[in-house]
Amino acid sequence: MNTQPSRPSGEPRLSGDTRRLLGSAFTAGGEHYHAVRPSYPEAIVDFMVPDGARTAVDLGAGTGLFTRQLAARGLEVAAVDPSASMLEPLRRAVTGSGEPVTVRQATAENTGLPSCSADLVTCAQAWHWIDPDAGSAEAARLLRPGGTLALVWNQLDTTVAWVHRLTRIMHAGDVHAANPGRRRTRAPFGAEEHHEVRWNDTTTPAGLHALMASRSYWLRSGERIRSTMTANLDWYLHEHLGYAADETIDLPYLTFAIRTVRA
Repeated sequence: MNTQPSRPSGEPRLSGDTRRLLGSAFTAGGEHYHAVRPSYPEAIVDFMVPDGARTAVDLGAGTGLFTRQLAARGLEVAAVDPSASMLEPLRRAVTGSGEPVTVRQATAENTGLPSCSADLVTCAQAWHWIDPDAGSAEAARLLRPGGTLALVWNQLDTTVAWVHRLTRIMHAGDVHAANPGRRRTRAPFGAEEHHEVRWNDTTTPAGLHALMASRSYWLRSGERIRSTMTANLDWYLHEHLGYAADETIDLPYLTFAIRTVRA
């Protein structure tokens, strides 16, 4: 008997109110998020950063996982996020470090940064929380003519059957697979180019529980739902898949990026 749930054919369409409600789950817990979320493959950063770029704005920067990868390439980066808690690990890391990063608490739709001040605007793991019309307009305002807007998502690779079921148990949005046919940005941006990288992260059962606890569904849920999720994940990892409590797990990821140029 096939108990594998079917993969969804589309992606969620969020209203502005729903987007704000779901995104509000990340107004706390920045330290935990930073500790458990992976960084991004360098090959995907190569795709996103155009030759000659010197300045960047990282929208929805959160704890700065992607911001610091940009800074490591020599870019001067303004990191923008509406959550003080999410920004705190980044602010602490770059203070006095000499890294070319400034931290600004603001929304991606209204950064307050100067117009035509960036060669590159990025958004890692957050564009789905941003209004695509207002976010595109703000990115276009920030970019110099010919500048690049680049979006990226790390998502669990749901083409792998056991990972697909894992995302269901974790209530993770990764079940909505990367869809190159769907346009994410708006005018004045041109055609979107896409790139994917598949890779494995290394974790443990405890690491997967911690990853689940960094997801918006968990953060918005009460203790009863969290207890059920914990029990379900324990059963899946230990009884169904047979992992020992301290066993190393290779966790497949798909990293999906888009880049587009301001007309």
